[in-house]
Amino acid sequence: MPTVQSADGTSIAYDRIGTGPALILVDGALCRRAFGPMPKLAALLAPHFTVYTYDRRGRGDSSDAASYAVERELEDLAALLTAAGGAASVFGASSGAALGLRAAAAGLPLRKLAMYEPPFVQEGASAREPDHIAALRQLLARGQRGAAVKYFMQDMVHAPAAVVLMMRCLFPVWAKLKAVAHTLPYDAAIMGDWRVPVARASEVKVPSLVLHGGKTDARLRRGAHALAAAIPGAEHGELAGQDHNAQAKVLAPVLRAFFERP
Repeated sequence: MPTVQSADGTSIAYDRIGTGPALILVDGALCRRAFGPMPKLAALLAPHFTVYTYDRRGRGDSSDAASYAVERELEDLAALLTAAGGAASVFGASSGAALGLRAAAAGLPLRKLAMYEPPFVQEGASAREPDHIAALRQLLARGQRGAAVKYFMQDMVHAPAAVVLMMRCLFPVWAKLKAVAHTLPYDAAIMGDWRVPVARASEVKVPSLVLHGGKTDARLRRGAHALAAAIPGAEHGELAGQDHNAQAKVLAPVLRAFFERP
């Protein structure tokens, strides 16, 4: 298992498959390189790219630090970019897309950036509810990892109660979600106030693509439109029939076309 060392000494575990231009996939909340949508997507993209998947800090085989700041995750990605040859294209899903946006705006050496449904609400809309970071930290401080996952799914993602109940009944899956519940405040910090970060988006200088699903929540669709409009020269696309968990077989050809285009 290869690793890179981030600027603060944190060890970041990653996998690399395929041949071709470097492409880094960035997971959203509760996912890691062995659990979530990226393994299937990486396998479909590997014939065309050298694909890197990694465990964000605090997850899987990566270590963590005593305190968290979003800047540390940018340093993690910078270390992986160095391992990928100094520059790479990046695809992020959900809050991983928001992390990719931060990386591009900060001037990290991205060749291109593609994002699928970063969960921003449209600029000018009300921010998403109260202080999610504080609420999550209170639950985690009491050792209530399952309650933190439930809070994330119901109060932050607004998943139907029936879906949450079904997930809790899938004991192996629920156990994997609880194992990384302590990283949920990290994703909440990356999202900021949940509004489309227009000023940050305007600083992105690399070719960018913002995608959303045709069946996804209307707030995410509006947010994707607003984000694409805020990034200079960005493209925008809709994946018909997809929700927030887009199928890899639908997503892969769209990403390939974007990343291979000169």
